[in-house]
Amino acid sequence: MQTLFILNDAPYGTERSYNGLRLAKAVAKREGESVRVFLMGDAVACAKAGQKVPTGYYNAADMVRMVGGEVGLCGTCLDARGIAESEIVEGARRSTLLELAAWTAEADKVLVF
Repeated sequence: MQTLFILNDAPYGTERSYNGLRLAKAVAKREGESVRVFLMGDAVACAKAGQKVPTGYYNAADMVRMVGGEVGLCGTCLDARGIAESEIVEGARRSTLLELAAWTAEADKVLVF
């Protein structure tokens, strides 16, 4: 079963992206399941390397690395926020809306956060 998670919110401020990443990680651990995560809008900042958060607070970049599936980032959204490819955490990559369209067509389930 292929599940696609589309995240739109910033990594901090609301907990939508946090909860989407948590659920993606949990689904990926299930036998026979695979996940893809696409970050767009302010959610692309979840994959920015070098985030420094208070002790005991979640780190969105660490969560992106631990998803256990493919992670695509909207290239237009990265550019609009001044995030270079060299600033993206390992395990995530620049992507396109065309790839998101293909992932959506291939997915058994699509969840939007």
